[in-house]
Formats: sequence, structure tokens, C-alpha cells
Amino acid sequence: MLSYEPDETIAHRLDPRSKLAVQIGFAATALAHTSLPALVVLSAVTGVVLAAARVRLLETLYAYRFALVVLAIAPLVAAVTFGSPWIDVEDGLTSLRASYRVLLILLVSAAYVRSTPVRHSRSAIQRTIPGKPGQMLGIGVALVFRFLPVLRGDLRTIREAMAVRLGTERGALERLSTIGLLGLTRAFERADRLSLALQARCFAWNPTLPPLSFSRVDYPILAFAVVLALSALL
Repeated sequence: MLSYEPDETIAHRLDPRSKLAVQIGFAATALAHTSLPALVVLSAVTGVVLAAARVRLLETLYAYRFALVVLAIAPLVAAVTFGSPWIDVEDGLTSLRASYRVLLILLVSAAYVRSTPVRHSRSAIQRTIPGKPGQMLGIGVALVFRFLPVLRGDLRTIREAMAVRLGTERGALERLSTIGLLGLTRAFERADRLSLALQARCFAWNPTLPPLSFSRVDYPILAFAVVLALSALL
């Protein structure tokens, strides 16, 4: 599971607002440009971003394995037609390019997750979006980053326990229903415990968040984010 890892890379030293700006600009550019030269340039940018955060490509692709299955199936489904010629290569290639652009966006987001603590992400959101909307969004992002790995760990524990008890010998539908029911039960239990823990710690809407400040390294990154966003309009 992708999560923050302390390090001394360039990406770790950047202000989270700069990294969020690059993500937004990159996503806008990737969705706006579909030509092959544009994909080559975006791939090169993605490689630089991954290197700046020291993201291990194979481990990241494995973490996104379920999303990769969907992205791989989408072009095949798009190419199939009901009637002659049965396979539309052009539609398949269009969907393949779209899937590849989504993959690049996921890889760039992985660099952000690896190089940014959860508290810094929340601080960046709340300082950028004023008022209660920013607080709600910041809290939501923080809880997702902390809660999702726990839920995935619960599902992995359930699957391993089923395998030990020869649950793999059951039918696929029975296995899915059992994992789904137990997973939902664990999720609700975790939510209740989280609510109680927040009350016990006197949860505050506006806690003391870590200070953020732009350094000289951030300004070229912000300029690059602006260029990416503007390139989506070309």
C-alpha cells in the first residue's frame, strides 16, 4: 500500500502546495492532450517526478494492480462492436491512450503520497481553501490516508484466515459474499472506534497544523505547474 516514507529527496523538501499544483496541472494536461508526442512528453515528466521522489516503479505498479486490471480491460471492451467488423481498432487505440494517461496521473499521485506527510496535506488544503469547506476537505483527506490502509489490512487478514480454513475451496460467490460482509463489519467497527477516539482526544476543527512556507526551490515548481495548466488550453 502506498504511504508516506521519510526521506531527503527534492520532492520531500517541497511545500505540499507546490506538489498539489503540479498534480493538478499535470492531470489537466494529460486529460487535454491525446496525441502520441504529448504522451511521450508526459511520460518523460512522469519519470522525472518519480525519480525526484525515489518512487520504486514496480512496487507502485503492484500497489495499483487492481486499477491496472481495469485500465487494461477498458481498451478491449472499447474495441468490441456488436456486428461487423466486430473489432474496431481505432476505438481500442483511443481507449488505450486514455488508460495510459490515467496511469501516468496515478504514478504522479504516488510520488505525492510517498513524499508528503498526512498532516502537511491537511495543512495545505486548509490554508488554500478558507473556512469550513477547507476544514472539512482537509479532515476528509487525512482520514482517507489513515483509514484506507487499515481497511485494506483487515481485508488481507480476512482472506488469509479464510485460506487457512480452506475457504479457497468454496465457490467464488460465497467467498466474495463472506469477504464483503466481514469487511463491512470491520469497517463499521473501525468507524465506531475512530469516532470514540476522536471524542476522547477532544477533536478540534482547527488544530495547530504544521507551518508551511515556500522556499526558493518551490518557485520554479510553481511556475512549472502554471505552464502545465496553461498547456491544457492550447
